[in-house]
Amino acid sequence: MLSNHLQNGIETAKLVWSRLPNTEEGGEEAHDAIGIAKKSDESSVESLDYEVVENYAYWEDQAQRGKLYVGYYVMVKWFVALLIGIGTGLAAVFINISVENFTGWKFALTFAIIQKSYVAGFLVYILINLALVYSSVSIITQFAPAAAGSGIPEIKGYLNGVDIHGILLFRTLIGKVFGSIGSVGGGLALGKEGPLVHTGACIASLLGQGGSTKYHLSSRWLQVFKSDRDRRDLVTCGCAAGVAAAFRAPVGGVLFALEEVTSWWRSQLMWRVFFTSAIVAVVVRTAMGWCKSGKCGHFGSGGFIIWDISGGQEDYSFEELLPMAVIGVIGGLLGALFNQLTFYIANWRRNYLHKKGNRVKIYEACLVSIITSLISFGLPLLRKCSACPESDNDSGVECPRPPGMDGNYVNFYCGKEKEYNDLATLFFNTQDDAIRNLFSAKTIHEFSAQSLLTFLVMFYTLAVVTFGTAVPAGQFVPGIMIGSTYGRLVGMFVVNVYKKLNIEEGTYALLGAASFLGGSMRMTVSLCVIMVEITNNLKLLPLIMLVLLISKAVGDAFNEGLYEEQARLRNIPLLESRPKYQMRKMTAKEACGRRVISFPRVVKVADVVSILQSNKHNGFPVIDHTRSGETLVIGLMLRSHVLVLLQSKADFQHSPLPSDSRGSRSIRHSLNEFVKPASSKGISIDAIHLSSDDLEMYIDLAPFLNPSPYIVPEDMSLTKVYNLFRQLGLRHIFVVPRPSRVIGLITRQDLLIEENEESATMELQSTSVRALHRDKKLVTRNEEAELPLLNGLLVQHTSG
Repeated sequence: MLSNHLQNGIETAKLVWSRLPNTEEGGEEAHDAIGIAKKSDESSVESLDYEVVENYAYWEDQAQRGKLYVGYYVMVKWFVALLIGIGTGLAAVFINISVENFTGWKFALTFAIIQKSYVAGFLVYILINLALVYSSVSIITQFAPAAAGSGIPEIKGYLNGVDIHGILLFRTLIGKVFGSIGSVGGGLALGKEGPLVHTGACIASLLGQGGSTKYHLSSRWLQVFKSDRDRRDLVTCGCAAGVAAAFRAPVGGVLFALEEVTSWWRSQLMWRVFFTSAIVAVVVRTAMGWCKSGKCGHFGSGGFIIWDISGGQEDYSFEELLPMAVIGVIGGLLGALFNQLTFYIANWRRNYLHKKGNRVKIYEACLVSIITSLISFGLPLLRKCSACPESDNDSGVECPRPPGMDGNYVNFYCGKEKEYNDLATLFFNTQDDAIRNLFSAKTIHEFSAQSLLTFLVMFYTLAVVTFGTAVPAGQFVPGIMIGSTYGRLVGMFVVNVYKKLNIEEGTYALLGAASFLGGSMRMTVSLCVIMVEITNNLKLLPLIMLVLLISKAVGDAFNEGLYEEQARLRNIPLLESRPKYQMRKMTAKEACGRRVISFPRVVKVADVVSILQSNKHNGFPVIDHTRSGETLVIGLMLRSHVLVLLQSKADFQHSPLPSDSRGSRSIRHSLNEFVKPASSKGISIDAIHLSSDDLEMYIDLAPFLNPSPYIVPEDMSLTKVYNLFRQLGLRHIFVVPRPSRVIGLITRQDLLIEENEESATMELQSTSVRALHRDKKLVTRNEEAELPLLNGLLVQHTSG
């Protein structure tokens, strides 16, 4: 039965592709291009195979799977989701503990030395930052180049269907973790949240393939997920886990994965992503509870909510909506400017500076570290200290505190004990503590307008210059710091103008942070939930929504989001959610102007080697002929599958005639052999050694091709083709002439299936399809006749 079914699929495919156009131009082996990307030869990236290749090996594998195996498969998926949550949570805790302790020790040592000599303290501060940054850039340049940057554009490209080599390797994970510790601990104007998303994706990918075989850290019983489709789901879980661990915002992590990085979503994936994020929240909360006892050094006093402002402004008036809208406009303008500046500078780095080698990358990062240390240490020395406000035992705020301590009012270069330096409270402090100071609702007039403006200009400049250096770099926290600074400036203006006691500067700082992130990253729903989760103030939700919508609208008027700009800079061919307007006036035939080489069904090994060596195409139409001599395209053969056949040599034959396609010949390959490893580029044609006798042999490609690739008529609008390609995660689409006639129409009712409990069989509810099922023999008798394009599809569907 199985062999008959497979044979029927092969024969059906012949009829389906019988009207595929071909041309005699360019020789006998040249045929029209079908679904090949126009830049595939020049690009360093490839597409992923999300489509199921229903060849003989696939059907044999499906026939061997029973309900028990399906249950085991689902159980392992949930178990791997559990491991992803635990692994990402532990990685986030390790990174946070390391960063907080390195930063705390640095500030404590520096503050102890400056009690005796500011010059000596200044030198120690610079050297510690320089050592940390040097360790980070050395790890990236010498060990894991793919770990540079935030990694979110690369992961977004992967989930969009682009295979970028090296981004999910074990060494990339190690480089991301330890590189983030050095770069963030070294005081650079960047964050660890973006790298945590990449870290979660790496952990998910490694767990999905059972570990790393190169470093002998693998488990066979976890090696269940062999397809790119399964790996995509796991990497999606890892991205959500990274955001949940970075901000301790599990729901925000789920929405971030849905809104920002994934191109394909379904309800089953939602459940697993939600489960993974919940596990991360439990792991992080448990670790922080353990650290609160003092076992983790300087880490553990922040609580699960990072910047709790639940005791802030209770209500807002109608008059405040205008300045809040102004914050949204400022966020959109500054965010768009940030995206443009980082694009220009990163483009200059990529094309000129970084081409000079790793040594230049190291010099650049170290120079940026020295400049950042000079600014963060030197500028507060130019500010005069202010007297501490009267102490309020109920506020929980102490004044002053030494640098690096959790709280407000940092005493830095002050002559008296009860004084503080407002600029040092921002510059000479950890990022989390600086943001906590800006968000603080109980410290009115803590900062002067001059200090806030100085910090805004300098930190904005540092963030632009730092982003793009050869270190792991995220822009979430720097964006929050920039936005909260101008937000607090607007809040100070509103307090002075409206003269109302219930207006809090910290509220406007929060709205400013949301506006800048919305204007730069162009996220809305996920960012709104993240801001609510990290501040523990649900009352501000409508205001956050307002500024996010305004900032995104303003930013979209100038350029694309930060991650889209960076993906374009890295030549990652993203398919965005919306096709370009010009595609409405183009057809599928106009888009497929490139030519490809096709294979005959039975091809000589020497010809296969020659074709694979002469081009880089990854999909080849397979040509066969009917008894009357008519040319048929019977399916699509992937390059990776051809390489497997060449390497194994098991299917070589002496005869140029087709083998028995009805299944009497056993399949010598399992489905797993055709899967490309996630951590490598797969087999290369140059690595396959064939003797002169091997080159004279033949291969019958029919059992290994995809007999049912997706097709579109040649006059379909390119907009519809684009949506079909992106929503289904395709790699190739065949373009065919319009069929001559229609023999049936499938509606929603035809796709509804009911299960018969007595016979345990599945029956189609549609009476029209049942009628076709009864007339199956009549249709199959005419399989040699010329049939419309869709006829063969219905025969295959009803015979299953």
